[in-house]
Amino acid sequence: MASKPSFRKFALHGWIGLGLAAIFWAVNWGLKGPRSHWAFFPLWLGYALTVDALVLWRTGTSLLTRNWRKFIGLFIVSAPAWWLFEAINARLQNWVYIGEEDFSALKYAAFSTISFSTVIPAVFGAAELAASFGFVKRLGRGLIIRPTRLTTVVFFAAGWAMFVLMLAWPKVFFPFIWLSLYFILEPVNVWLGNRHLARWTERGDWRPVVALWVGVLITAFFWEMWNYFSYPKWLYHVGWGQWLHIFEMPLLGYGGYLPFAMELYALYHLVAGLWGEKKTDYVRIGNEFSE
Repeated sequence: MASKPSFRKFALHGWIGLGLAAIFWAVNWGLKGPRSHWAFFPLWLGYALTVDALVLWRTGTSLLTRNWRKFIGLFIVSAPAWWLFEAINARLQNWVYIGEEDFSALKYAAFSTISFSTVIPAVFGAAELAASFGFVKRLGRGLIIRPTRLTTVVFFAAGWAMFVLMLAWPKVFFPFIWLSLYFILEPVNVWLGNRHLARWTERGDWRPVVALWVGVLITAFFWEMWNYFSYPKWLYHVGWGQWLHIFEMPLLGYGGYLPFAMELYALYHLVAGLWGEKKTDYVRIGNEFSE
């Protein structure tokens, strides 16, 4: 019988992560004035390292320990991936940053890029942690969605339709920012032979998708909580659904995190596929289960 995990075996990088998170959480909330732009990255690096160590403690493997170079690559891919959402938000204006006016354009772009680099490592690490939970492993078969020619064409067309509607009428269709990119990119990954979520849904196995959903919600809680007393910080201005806020985020907004995690998965594997990573799945939210 396998021995129960012991915190005495908790990895060193996890303790470093806990220390970073504790220190920079206090810094982020404790200083006055425009102060926390430089604390965001070490805070979220601490989160990523802590979650990675938890995954290692529970499963014996993790993003960092499997391949530290690819772990760094998550940060590199993450920054331009989030800048894509920022570019779309220039039209939608769903969120704004207070305190942005205190920085020059170059300084704002530099610190924003460093901060944005933590999005994918945080979400993918938390998704691997979620994949180790018993209730996710025990999920039964669900809806079967196969990556057939018809399905991929319908997805691709629906994605572009949502994208156009979002840009044409942003006050009404702004939620499509969290759907359209996945519907566009999932078929592209299928056609290019990249990793895609339909590898599991074609068998009715939704556990990787649910792991992404649970992981991103865990991460979203910390994003929104740590943002609440920070400065600079973000605020939401959406056309409808502005009620029952949890921190700055309206309750309905948390639903947008679910397809957002799938968009990140599709974006990452598009880039990984272009770099030739088609056969091995570095992100083990699927390999945690049966292949």
